[in-house]
Amino acid sequence: MRTIYFIGFLCFSQLFFGQTDPKMYSIIDQIDTKRIESDIRTLANFGTRNTFSDTTSNQRGIGAARRWIKSEFEKVSKDCSNCLDVFYQKDFVTTNDGERVPKDTWIVNVVAIQKGTANSNRYVIMTGDIDSRNSDPIDFTKDAPGANDNASGMSGTIEAARVLSHYQFEHNIVYLGLSGEEQGLFGGKGFAAYAKKNNWEIIGVLNNDMIGNIEGVNGVIDNRTFRIFSEPTSVTETEKEISNRRFYGGEVDGISRQLARYIHKLTLTYMPEMNPMMVYRLDRFGRGGHHRPFNDLGFAGVRIMEAHENYNRQHQDLRVENGINYGDVIEGVNFEYANKLTAVNAITLASLAWAPAEPKNVRIGGIVAPSTKLKWDKGTAKNIIGYKIYWRLTTASQWEFSRFVGNVDQFELEGIVIDNYYFGVASVSSSGHESVVVFPNDIIKTSFKRK
Repeated sequence: MRTIYFIGFLCFSQLFFGQTDPKMYSIIDQIDTKRIESDIRTLANFGTRNTFSDTTSNQRGIGAARRWIKSEFEKVSKDCSNCLDVFYQKDFVTTNDGERVPKDTWIVNVVAIQKGTANSNRYVIMTGDIDSRNSDPIDFTKDAPGANDNASGMSGTIEAARVLSHYQFEHNIVYLGLSGEEQGLFGGKGFAAYAKKNNWEIIGVLNNDMIGNIEGVNGVIDNRTFRIFSEPTSVTETEKEISNRRFYGGEVDGISRQLARYIHKLTLTYMPEMNPMMVYRLDRFGRGGHHRPFNDLGFAGVRIMEAHENYNRQHQDLRVENGINYGDVIEGVNFEYANKLTAVNAITLASLAWAPAEPKNVRIGGIVAPSTKLKWDKGTAKNIIGYKIYWRLTTASQWEFSRFVGNVDQFELEGIVIDNYYFGVASVSSSGHESVVVFPNDIIKTSFKRK
């Protein structure tokens, strides 16, 4: 019996004293570079995937591309005993919807949902863009292979589905191919509205847009660094939340920024050879991606992409000019790097889908006091083993300190002065996986007994 107790304690200590989950390393190892390369080549070989290109051919155009993507998801589902629900989600756009809409058409997204065991309405989403473009965004006849932008992100999404479909998760995972990105983020707008209409509780959206280039237009070659773009606070904040931030802080602690920190931490834990680079911006300067429509509706979403872009390959007609090769062709993709960023996505999806729901209604107190107090509403999930409090200096970009406080709904950090730090709370599962950290959204109005 003593041995059993010791083994139980050992398992508990591994979860909460620095050890990692072996399943995560297995997921990383199963990401297949050759499959990713094959998929990128297949998508690039459709010639063009412009949103307004041919929809009837089986060899060329966006119609052939989306049917192929759907067939790949269906193969994955068949291999996991029909564990994926695969379908098209579409919306109609007309020439009145923007200057990049030369004719009326359907914006068709390809969706594959892996249902979780908890039968919850919680979803974590990985996206890649189906469409491509050349120099003219409404030129749907000339070639636009889009090998890196964004066959790389779409292929990574398919590969994540192949690997993760052999695991069971508490919450739902969505593998999503979005269309119409180059014409105005139409696919993301349509699917975000679909999720809102169906009352989805989205844990986070991982938008993968260009994950295969390692050689920047500035000559830098780097196969380890990648960027995580995230907006600082939600555009759907209430006036009260905006007012609170002025006095209580949290200018860089919105839900998308917390998701970015989660990815950063997870990468350094399980893939220390990689160099995740958090960028405190919605997207590249003055530009946008398919996570934005989800942000616009109040969902957490980030963009994951290469660190060094090559503008000679982006949005370019295929040509040679002054000795420079222009165009987004297969030679510009590093498949091993695409493998690594796919793995970053896969372990993030897995960890979030295994983790319990984040604590709700997190409140904080400790004004003119020697200690900081936190309260939250406990979750009802069976796999919650407790909660972890995080804190950091107000100038720090990452959470610096943490304390697991058990399965309670309140705790007081003695000797930690509220004025000097930012705080947050995460839920922890029995398998050691944590939710995204939640920044306090209100002030404690009553005192409670010191722990």
